[in-house]
Formats: sequence, C-alpha cells, structure tokens
Amino acid sequence: MQGRVSVWLSQHKLAHRPSGFDYQGIEIIQIKSEDWPSIAVALYIYGFNYLRSQCAYDVMPGGFLASVYHLTKLQDNADQPEEVCIKILVSRESPKIPSIFWVWKSADFQERESYDMSGIHYESHPRLKRILMPESWIGWPLRKDYVVPNFYELQDAY
Repeated sequence: MQGRVSVWLSQHKLAHRPSGFDYQGIEIIQIKSEDWPSIAVALYIYGFNYLRSQCAYDVMPGGFLASVYHLTKLQDNADQPEEVCIKILVSRESPKIPSIFWVWKSADFQERESYDMSGIHYESHPRLKRILMPESWIGWPLRKDYVVPNFYELQDAY
C-alpha cells in the first residue's frame, strides 16, 4: 500500500520502494543510496523541513547496514505534522551514503554518530570523524560482528 509521500514520489518519477507503515502510521520508504540526494532535496521542497532523527543499525551479522531518516513537515498550527521514514540499506563491504548535511544541518552530529558506531561513510559530510569513541578506536562497536579488542582497558573509557 502506498502512502501520500510514495504517491508524490511516483508522480515525480523518483525511484523508491514503499515499505508500508510503522505502528504509529508513519510511512516507511526504502531507497537506494545513489538516489538519496535527489530524493532528499525533493522531500525538502515538498515541505519536509525538519530532520527529526537519523540512526543506523546492523540488519544482521554479515548482512546489510541500514541508515534511517525520520523527516517531519512542520507548519504553523499543525497539531499532527506529516512524517515519513526513509530507509537506506548499504553493503557492509562498501557502506557509503551521500550526506544530507547540505539539506538539513541537523544531520551533522547524527551522521557522525552513525559513522562512529556503525562505520557508514557519509560522503561529502564536512566533518565526518568519530564523535563518541576516541580517534584511535578500532572498528565499529554497534555492528553485530564486532569483536571487542582485548587491548582496550576499561579505564581508557573514562
């Protein structure tokens, strides 16, 4: 079943795959990484002027990594603003997604955190570097196949 945003994207010939709705009725749309910049700009023009959140997760060990964007259309006197969830799956061998920092500035720290924890490289991000872990940290702690190095001591975390 297609929602309003999916219908609008189809009318404008933007490649996507409708993935239904979540438990709150928010439309979920899956897109390819290479289509993200044009779709992000189109959604901004359509009125999605607020990036509510961005996160990344490991779908399964050895499988895809996902980057998820929750966008909201904020308007005056809107008691129930329209929302959409954009999901992008990338391979763990080459986890690259174009950054949307240039569309929504609030993506800055959120994409950096996803990079730091999951290892997804957000191309053209102006300051893509670790934000939570020390620069010397090896690996991506939130990947399901992550093995904690035995040379890190607990005291180094404080």
